[in-house]
Amino acid sequence: MKESQSDALVLFGATGDLAFKKIFPALHAMVARGRLTVPVIGVAREERGADELRARLRASVEQSGEGLDERALAQLSELFHYVHGDYNDESTYDRLRKALGKARHPVYYLAIPPSLFPKVVESLGRSGCATDARVVVEKPFGRDLASA
Repeated sequence: MKESQSDALVLFGATGDLAFKKIFPALHAMVARGRLTVPVIGVAREERGADELRARLRASVEQSGEGLDERALAQLSELFHYVHGDYNDESTYDRLRKALGKARHPVYYLAIPPSLFPKVVESLGRSGCATDARVVVEKPFGRDLASA
């Protein structure tokens, strides 16, 4: 596989607890340090508006205790887009492909239950979203060391 820099970050599970408590503050810190400049596309089942998501980003960073950088939060809010839909519905991946625009080397961050990993990865492949992409899984595989 040819090495390339990612040109979009897609976060599956964008409305979940993990995103709120850990991922959003980390993205804020990356923007503040100049390390995140690509579009961030959140994907989740809940239908949310742009203003609601920006308020959630702010609340997440404020509650993290890491310190709020208004400039970085404004940049992150501009980079952040949202696609809602069921992970089992192929039209969700069609909307994602459109949201990716010209991005050709996305990284997919799966902050979702492990039982959904196969469905999401297979659907990314069928939709044409997986070419030259990377996938990061947040959860460990298995329920214990033996099953992992």
